[in-house]
Amino acid sequence: MSNKIVLITGASSGIGEGCALKFAANGYNLILNARNAEKLEQLKKQIESEFGVSVYLLPFDVQNYDMALASLNSLPIEWRNIDVLINNAGLVFGLDKEFDANEVEWRTMIDTNICGILNMTKIVVPWMIENGKGHIINMGSIAGDAAYAGGGVYCATKAAVKSLTDALRIDLVDTPLRVTNIKPGMVETNFSVVRFRGDKAAADKVYQGVQPLTGADIADTVYFAASAPPHVQIAEVLLMPTQQATGTIVHRNN
Repeated sequence: MSNKIVLITGASSGIGEGCALKFAANGYNLILNARNAEKLEQLKKQIESEFGVSVYLLPFDVQNYDMALASLNSLPIEWRNIDVLINNAGLVFGLDKEFDANEVEWRTMIDTNICGILNMTKIVVPWMIENGKGHIINMGSIAGDAAYAGGGVYCATKAAVKSLTDALRIDLVDTPLRVTNIKPGMVETNFSVVRFRGDKAAADKVYQGVQPLTGADIADTVYFAASAPPHVQIAEVLLMPTQQATGTIVHRNN
């Protein structure tokens, strides 16, 4: 297989879908992961039709290590030569105080946002080391830099993403592999709908008076990091809408 290969988790919508389209447009073959197999099939058909690259689907939940291991081990040998791993799968629920939060929801955030990255890293990075190349790009957040009201557990998971990314970069310093943490601010995707437990009207209010980033905007930055020369390691990128200054300071048009 001559094309480079990118593996993207959480690829069925939002930032993951944006990354899939961006890398496909630049000639990468894709391994796409998400829980929603139907959406993955639709994206596969679109990408193969528009860009003429190959797409391999691996629908599984990154929270589950055994499922991830079995799915990745099912890859044909030529698909294991992965150049870029984008650990994008992640979610948030609610704006509850820590002591009011639903324990099932905060466990799901921890298991997806933290354990999902660990699971994929444990399986894929040894392949990259053996192949002598690779780039791990973890999707962090501005929320990992400072906590905000109602975001305690989510902010903690994204702070963990920063620590895991930095530690992996140290662990791999004697290899050709590169490690990057992408930290978006406000991005308008299905992410906020999930936060508000399906209430799209409440999710839309988050972006009123602001031009937020899009999944495609984040994908541009991810691709920029991945396409840097081999001796250049873009360790961390924080990107926000022009109307956002911090996780909590935003200028809204009247």
